[in-house]
Amino acid sequence: MNSNFIQQFVTILRMQRYADRSIKTYTSHLTYFLKVSSTLKTEDITQRQLEDFIIWLVEKKKVGQSYQKAMIATITKFYKEIFQRNINLKHLYPKRKENKLPKFLTKDEVKKILDATENLKHKAILTTIYSCGLRLSEVLELKIADIKTLENLLLVRQSKGKKDRVVVLSPLLLELLRTYYKSYKPKTYLFEGHEGEKYSERSVQQILKNALVKATVISPASVHTLRHSYATHLLENGTDIRIIKELLGHNNIKTTEIYTHITDVSRAKIKSPLDYL
Repeated sequence: MNSNFIQQFVTILRMQRYADRSIKTYTSHLTYFLKVSSTLKTEDITQRQLEDFIIWLVEKKKVGQSYQKAMIATITKFYKEIFQRNINLKHLYPKRKENKLPKFLTKDEVKKILDATENLKHKAILTTIYSCGLRLSEVLELKIADIKTLENLLLVRQSKGKKDRVVVLSPLLLELLRTYYKSYKPKTYLFEGHEGEKYSERSVQQILKNALVKATVISPASVHTLRHSYATHLLENGTDIRIIKELLGHNNIKTTEIYTHITDVSRAKIKSPLDYL
């Protein structure tokens, strides 16, 4: 595998100001592609061979649609930027969208998770993610200056799509963050790791994993599930979906509307036919 190709590609992505998370995704997919195709000369791989690779991923490796799309995007961009070759794999994009509802936790489950998290810093991290509906990358990028206490707002800078947005800062969260700040005294980032560096993604994921076990919550959940729960609970409380769209930082309201599929059924109070027997 030619690591030089990977480094060249990463350099180009950084020059084009791609987000760190996007670069990480591109790098992961490119590394896998180069590993699988290591017996071939990368620059001479044909269009047909690339098509066969995508077909192999789908049929043999059973990858999901999002992985399939990401790999196609990676290969296309890699050949364009490194070899100035225009590869067309659009015909291999999934034609049917996966209609998956977002996983979410109930309010009671979220409370159990937060209550079970005794470490002050860990509790502050999970509470901030849920209370503000943040992506994992967003909570790690938060800086102390992003907390606007007088306005009860939190500034989320350069999130997905290179956009800034503001979210409501709960008084309960603000009180927790003040207590956390007095104990840990972070310098730049709100949540810092060793020597003032950003807290790691893996550490946050482990915090939630431990909290789920301690709280005996058996629902499958990732850190992103807290964001889904935030949106679902806002809808359940009657918040206008257009406001939720802005709070989540979605470009298209159709992305936000997926949460209505959950709340509409919940609100309808429909009884099962079994109840009428």
